[in-house]
Formats: sequence, structure tokens, C-alpha cells
Amino acid sequence: MPRQSISFSEPNHEWLSAKVESKEFKSNSEAVNDALRKVREMENGIQAIRDKLIHAEKSGFTNMTIDEIWQEARRGG
Repeated sequence: MPRQSISFSEPNHEWLSAKVESKEFKSNSEAVNDALRKVREMENGIQAIRDKLIHAEKSGFTNMTIDEIWQEARRGG
């Protein structure tokens, strides 16, 4: 596994230390890897929303009523 040396601001250092001391994580590395994984998941989710919005914008407008749109959505359309 690649190793890196990084520096933390005092608030981040205190947060990491508290997480390890509380036994939520076994090490600083585990806590940092978990935080980075969550950021990646959040970025992936944001990108998925962007992709859907772009697709929706490209699909154009509709003459359907709101009730018709809800019916289609409930059918999985």
C-alpha cells in the first residue's frame, strides 16, 4: 500500500486523535481513508445527479400534466 506523509491543521489533528482514542477507528490512516472514501462516494453521487439533469435538459419539454408525469414516474418510466 502506498505511504505518504501529510500534515494536518490543529482542528483536523484533534478530530483524528479523538476518533482513534474513542476506538471508532484503529488508526489515523483508517480514519483518513474512511473520510476520503466518503468524499469519493459523495462526488460520485453528485456526478450522477448532474448526469441526470443534463439528460433531462437534453430531452426537452413535455406537454404532460403533473399527474401524467407522476403516473409515468410510478410506472418506472
